Amino acid sequence: MLETAFFYLFGGLAIGAGLGVVLARNTMHSVMLLIFCFFNTAGLFFLLDAEFLGIILILIYVGAVMVLFMFVIMMLEVNRAKLREGFLQYLPVGGVIAVILLVELVASVSSGVFGSDQMQQAMHLGQDVNNTVEIGKELYTRYLLGFEIAAIILLVALVGAIVLTLRERKDSKYQNISRQVNVRKEDRLRKVKM
Repeated sequence: MLETAFFYLFGGLAIGAGLGVVLARNTMHSVMLLIFCFFNTAGLFFLLDAEFLGIILILIYVGAVMVLFMFVIMMLEVNRAKLREGFLQYLPVGGVIAVILLVELVASVSSGVFGSDQMQQAMHLGQDVNNTVEIGKELYTRYLLGFEIAAIILLVALVGAIVLTLRERKDSKYQNISRQVNVRKEDRLRKVKM
């Protein structure tokens, strides 16, 4: 009974925070609501005995990614008046997409797949089952190829971001190693008569 109450509490707060992220006018409020949504989602993971996923969600997303988002938002100078100019021209397309998503959501909920007779109850595992060890076994045995492909894609994205942001400054002095190696004594030494 208490677990069900916590599930509805965390789920409702996560949905409310997600709506707040989309509907908030201030970007800093959106970031703070997204952090709140992540904390509630981590609470749902804790209820499912997936402590590792809950802690990773808090440490990585809240601790690193959202702090980075906050720094980026605080450093950018966003002109809010300019952003609100073309809002009405995108409203019909956004409305159509929202209606399609609502129809898909209602169809999936009413399909019977999520009925109580079809769903398995989440069982709490014993103390001898380690969540982190089981995730590691699955990740590094069955899904090793996908894990390595994801790592390569992230590495390529990291190198691409570095290449895109690397700029040569005009006021900085750079060494040309080939010119330094090929220098002659006559180019460097100057005789001055006194």
